[in-house]
Amino acid sequence: MARLSVNVDHVATLRQARGIDEPDPVWAAVLAEKAGAHGIIAHLREDRRHVQDRDLAVLRQVVKGRLNMEMAATEEMLRIAGELAPDIATLVPERRQELTTEGGLDVKGNQEHIKQAVARLNDAGIEASLFIDPEPEQIKAAHLCGAQVVELHTGSYANARGPSAVARHLGALDDAARLAARLGLRVAAGHGLNLVNVEPLLKVPEIEEYSIGHSIVARAVFVGFEQAVAEMLALVKTALTQRPSEPPRRRL
Repeated sequence: MARLSVNVDHVATLRQARGIDEPDPVWAAVLAEKAGAHGIIAHLREDRRHVQDRDLAVLRQVVKGRLNMEMAATEEMLRIAGELAPDIATLVPERRQELTTEGGLDVKGNQEHIKQAVARLNDAGIEASLFIDPEPEQIKAAHLCGAQVVELHTGSYANARGPSAVARHLGALDDAARLAARLGLRVAAGHGLNLVNVEPLLKVPEIEEYSIGHSIVARAVFVGFEQAVAEMLALVKTALTQRPSEPPRRRL
């Protein structure tokens, strides 16, 4: 069964815009889990632009499901992860000038460094996930680094316009998910997903988890956080019933 994990970064972004103590991303996590979310995601950036150290410390205490700490593969973040002990840590690329994560981690080009970071996480009892573009070479490199999970970057798919472009990017994600599964990696997907564009991805059986944040926070402005999570979760559950009836796909 596929899972929905909710990213609370953008709740923290709203709080930091005023430099006060509300809205609290911890409370958003509580409401998300009350609505049925299977996990909570929080990205502790080096510049602390949204999520703060305090947020993760409290989240570790209150989250009942899986806590996923998104982080750069730096010495500081590896130390914090070791102390915090999230259930899983997702290594992501990070540039100070970007508004949000703009692409996948270059695992192939930084294989030794990332392999060492994965080993440190695993030695601390933390599963390691790598946020990567849906490219065969990056998936193979993730496997060689010893990661347990790959999260496929769905930004290009989410931003695609026109049927042919959407189909091309969806096909790349489909192929990437199958390759990752063949290599023994668990597969997640995230970035730019919403109630409309997530549905085709729900038909890819190898994807076990969907990481969604901004669209849920945006929807929550109008219907409330718990309702926004419940709507996304209901869509996930409904779409998953279509998986067994799908025709066999070509093999890699």
